[in-house]
Amino acid sequence: MITLLIVLTALGILGWGYYRAQPDGQPGLLAWLQSVVLMAPWLAFFSLSSFGIDLPFAILMLLIVIATGTYILLGNRLRRLALTLPKPEPLTANAVDPSSLAEPAPAPSLPTGSEAAAPPPVPGIPAEDLQRMRGIFGIETFFATDSTPYREGVIFKGNLRGEPETSYQRLDQNLKAQLGDQYRLFLVEGQDRKPVVLIIPHSATETVTPPGQKLLALSLLLATVVTTLSVGAQINGFDLFTQPERVLTALPFAAALFAVLAVHEVGHRWMARRHNVRLSPPYFIPALQLGSFGAITRFESAVPDRKVLFDISLAGPAAGGLLALGLLTVGLILSGQPGQPQVPTLFFQGSILVGSLARVILGEALQASQIGIHPLVIVGWLGALATALNLMPAGTLDGGRIVQAIYGRRTANRATIVTLILLALASLVNPLALYWAGVILFLVRDLERPPLNEISETDDRRDGLGLLALFLMAAMLLPLAPGLAGRLGIG
Repeated sequence: MITLLIVLTALGILGWGYYRAQPDGQPGLLAWLQSVVLMAPWLAFFSLSSFGIDLPFAILMLLIVIATGTYILLGNRLRRLALTLPKPEPLTANAVDPSSLAEPAPAPSLPTGSEAAAPPPVPGIPAEDLQRMRGIFGIETFFATDSTPYREGVIFKGNLRGEPETSYQRLDQNLKAQLGDQYRLFLVEGQDRKPVVLIIPHSATETVTPPGQKLLALSLLLATVVTTLSVGAQINGFDLFTQPERVLTALPFAAALFAVLAVHEVGHRWMARRHNVRLSPPYFIPALQLGSFGAITRFESAVPDRKVLFDISLAGPAAGGLLALGLLTVGLILSGQPGQPQVPTLFFQGSILVGSLARVILGEALQASQIGIHPLVIVGWLGALATALNLMPAGTLDGGRIVQAIYGRRTANRATIVTLILLALASLVNPLALYWAGVILFLVRDLERPPLNEISETDDRRDGLGLLALFLMAAMLLPLAPGLAGRLGIG
């Protein structure tokens, strides 16, 4: 039932996307086709699976490779088409700007961007600074036609005249030349989906974690140590809280599981340091069932652009996920030996990714009713599960930030809503889904604040890596259909 709902939801998204793409002409249809080719392998897999038809794993991977290549080709075609589209002519003194039709102009001709009327007073920004801000615009970068106070800063509306990345760099350099490092300039998408320039005081873009929250982060870290030790104790057949003297027995398992969580956070911080972005302390989410659901980390400084947002967001799951899959693989290789703890082979039907990997490594041994497994299998599985949960495309989870970096805030907001709906449906058969939906809803449902340059998009390489990460997330979280598991010889 859940598989069928996923297929219907995906088809609905594609149909809605086609309807929204039509007004944009060929560029819109090419962008829609990119979505189609990326979803096609999964639609085929889940559709056939819901009818009990086995699609071999090798064929699925081949379809994914073909879809990724087609996506890149369509992206290149879309970029070439964008370069051939005629650019709007710059406004001159005799040009009529549509915004001027709202009320009569006081002068017989409209001024150019650098000569536009002074913006209205803004609390916290001196009038002299506002006057200097007017001077950073031009007909070759951003032609400012209007300004509106916004919180501590001001929004300049107008028309973007050059390539977003080049225009942003020139605007930012002009602002620093006029006012130094007092203000930060954002090039973002406005409510009417047109680029706008937002300038706010530098201090408003920086946050510092107060001592109380640092203490909270430390408390959650200690609680996560306890919960990972508790899971290690359960794996070794005793209760940590009634037999605390046996804690050393649970330590190796807990240390391996915590290493996956720690490497995940190190990946984020290593990439953030490369891009001079500050992060808050990690707020671990302890869980008695899994040891931990991962950690929540906030940006304490502005992110330069969507590429940097993508890199920092992916670095953590990539580092932690690779370690988890490595431990899982080693554990499967060492499994099947006499004297190991026995588990039902149906255990491997709980994940498409784990079940497929186990079938490749353990082979015919999975056809038995039970099999001995090495403890590293559990460590790798739990680590990969925590990584996959953080890759769900919602809010400020790693997956939500990845979707926001690739597709923008509007798509990321819709992905958050769809994720919550799917989790609510999944909670009918798995209470863990309801718990995680609550975490998203109350802690991380809001999107990440926009980068300084939100208009420039990511490249095809990052798009492909992001989609691969989301694919592995889905393969990790979704169970194998019983019919497909039977054809694979699992259980």
